Amino acid sequence: MNGSPLLAELVEALRCLPGVGQKSAQRMAYQLLQRERSRGLKLAAVLGDALQRIGHCQQCRTFSETPVCSICASSSRDRHLLCVVESPVELAAIEQATDYRGCYFVLLGRLSPLDGMGPAELGLDRLAERLGQGEVEELIIATNPTVEGEATSHYLAQLARAGGIRASRLAHGVPLGGELEFVDRGTLAHAFGGRQLAD
Repeated sequence: MNGSPLLAELVEALRCLPGVGQKSAQRMAYQLLQRERSRGLKLAAVLGDALQRIGHCQQCRTFSETPVCSICASSSRDRHLLCVVESPVELAAIEQATDYRGCYFVLLGRLSPLDGMGPAELGLDRLAERLGQGEVEELIIATNPTVEGEATSHYLAQLARAGGIRASRLAHGVPLGGELEFVDRGTLAHAFGGRQLAD
């Protein structure tokens, strides 16, 4: 890469980001070096600081700079509701898009034996312990509608039922404003199978 091993190393390092291929990484590296050096230095400093200081909340396992995140520490959250998500990004999406005021548990993955992700890796022993404390009345399962997500959902529902806790699953199906002819077959079949009585 123009005879600069360090530039080649920078491009390769940028490729660790999701969706960033060789060309995108090269454009980013050139942009930083050509026009954004001061911002690049700030990015490097903040990235280093974040990687050093951000860990996981001891209660819900989301990203946090403190032992207990602001959601878990808040006295205004409904501790009877516990929403289980696969990752912190889904927690953020629910917080931004809904008025949900309960608590969370972040799995940091989904059941996938081929990838070495079993109940222990997902912290399901900690979740079972939390469910056993008697505070949670409803477990809201918000895993993704993938094969692994559905298997995880099934496992979580069994875990809740074993503790005498009501388990609910996020609805899946035809998106609001969507037209049936443009919805993929799997989504349409799932929506049709999960139909409910009309009010």
